[in-house]
Amino acid sequence: MSNKVKLARVQADLTQQQLAEKIGVTRQTISLIEKGKYNPTLKLCLEICYAVNKTLNDLFWEER
Repeated sequence: MSNKVKLARVQADLTQQQLAEKIGVTRQTISLIEKGKYNPTLKLCLEICYAVNKTLNDLFWEER
């Protein structure tokens, strides 16, 4: 899964640990999401969006 979570996290001036704490997951989960090795639930995707002030489309939309 391709996503722009890392870019949005860096733009929001958050470390993986800080983002993880904000949304209630582990730093390892954030790392796996950023690498595309973990497919987060819609609820988790929304929490990430709220934390970095982006939309689902901004972070997770893929063009075909």
